[in-house]
Amino acid sequence: MRNRLFAIALVCGLMGSGINAQTLKRDTIPGSGVSFDMVYLPGGAFQLGGQNVTLSPFWIGAKELTYDAFNLFYKKENDSNASLWKEGVYHVDAVLRPTPQYLDYTFGMGTVGGVPAVSMTQQGALRFCYWLYQKTGEFYRLPTEAEWEYACRAGAEGALPAGTSPEKIEEFAWLYENSFEKYHPGGEKQANPWGLYDMLGNVSEWTLDHYAEDYYQQLSGQATDPWIKPTQRHSRTVKGGSFDTPPAECSCTARQKSEPRWQARDPQIPKSKWWNTDSSFLGFRLVKPATPMSKEAIEAFFAEAIRD
Repeated sequence: MRNRLFAIALVCGLMGSGINAQTLKRDTIPGSGVSFDMVYLPGGAFQLGGQNVTLSPFWIGAKELTYDAFNLFYKKENDSNASLWKEGVYHVDAVLRPTPQYLDYTFGMGTVGGVPAVSMTQQGALRFCYWLYQKTGEFYRLPTEAEWEYACRAGAEGALPAGTSPEKIEEFAWLYENSFEKYHPGGEKQANPWGLYDMLGNVSEWTLDHYAEDYYQQLSGQATDPWIKPTQRHSRTVKGGSFDTPPAECSCTARQKSEPRWQARDPQIPKSKWWNTDSSFLGFRLVKPATPMSKEAIEAFFAEAIRD
């Protein structure tokens, strides 16, 4: 009953915001008690850096992905053969999993209580998404930069979500001024008008796009579902700011370039494809396209998106 009331309340809030969102759904990872909430966004046209962009409908995580979920993938002993993947056969022993960490990549901030999973590379985040596809039979991925900013702004035309101002931003975000220099469990701050928590602050978030200085120029004209596809391992666009970001530098429009130096203390040669030793401020949020894709299209996506 509690989950049903929660869903009804959030849907009403979304519809009241003018977005006409359809629903919220709770997805559970088979064989576990771990679940996460996804908010449906109907897509549409909006202005991105002065360019006209149109997005298809998609689901997006109400919160940043937690260690509770990521550790099912990371640690085989937490996983099981339970799966809803109808187009393949899932076996826990056949999964390519992250290598052990050399030290505590959370730097003492912890992994329990609904805190966001951090310190994985973009490839590590995408490989989690591929594992989740095999567990659930549904296609999850990272948001594109355009999808992320659309969701963050929640109908606003400016750099902050509707209803937020520079004076009120700490009501919505864990930032340098109020975080005690650590991340916090998801959902402790106010959600934006579309029911999304911690889009600003707490931890920064991976997007799917290769980082391009001239990103907005590349969108010139009528861009539909834009994605600047990667051609090499570095660099990607990171959004949202973190617990270490000053309030004046945190907004929906701010862009950050991922850096090789985030692996500075990794002793391996070559550096790990799974972990950044120095990005405890960085996690991710799930997206699921509203239109189902074929197995062939999903496999082709991961082959293109994951760059060693």
